[in-house]
Amino acid sequence: MRRLFPFAALGLAACASSPTTQTPGPVTSAPLLSSSHEHRTLAGMTAVELAQHFGSPRLTIREGVATKLQYSGSNCVLDAYLYPPESGQGVPRVIHVDTRTHQGTEINPQQCFAAIEGR
Repeated sequence: MRRLFPFAALGLAACASSPTTQTPGPVTSAPLLSSSHEHRTLAGMTAVELAQHFGSPRLTIREGVATKLQYSGSNCVLDAYLYPPESGQGVPRVIHVDTRTHQGTEINPQQCFAAIEGR
């Protein structure tokens, strides 16, 4: 009986379904700023595009390949973190954004974007 067990297990394994391969869906980019100023995210923007919307940054910090641009409005601070493409070639783009009040508490990013544009 012991000799038949490996063959029985092998037979059951053959009945198992084959693994399915999932193909990823289409890649969509995050919505960028529009001319109607409906801000949802700044992801993918360059430093030049940020300057077109918010003017000159209050602070620019470079560390390695990363750049942090800081903008300040009447009621908030915006930090935009830009990195070059993974290939290392090309224009750095916004990967992450932090917004906060001057006191350091959370603020809605869209409110902060509007406050900085309105300064």
